[in-house]
Amino acid sequence: MAKKKRHSRAEIATKLVQANEMATQGKLQSEIARALGVSVMTLHRWRKAPEAREPDRTRGADDRIAELQLENSRLRRLVTDLLLEKVKLEEAAQSQSSVA
Repeated sequence: MAKKKRHSRAEIATKLVQANEMATQGKLQSEIARALGVSVMTLHRWRKAPEAREPDRTRGADDRIAELQLENSRLRRLVTDLLLEKVKLEEAAQSQSSVA
């Protein structure tokens, strides 16, 4: 039985970069895993890990996130205003129907 080897985060990150480069060259997952000295399942598990999914963000990505958060808050305010207006109109319609 083969001895299990634990890879450090730095090693994993380096191997994932190498794997991505090989994948862009059109290599198969099995070839990539063999070249890196890991199993296909290990490679898949590393790619699925939260550390691999959140690479260092660029300034443009941070700006985009801030822009989307601002738009989100504006849209929330707009929805709240429209809901309040709807409630007022419903109350006015209800009071008119009870008067008539």
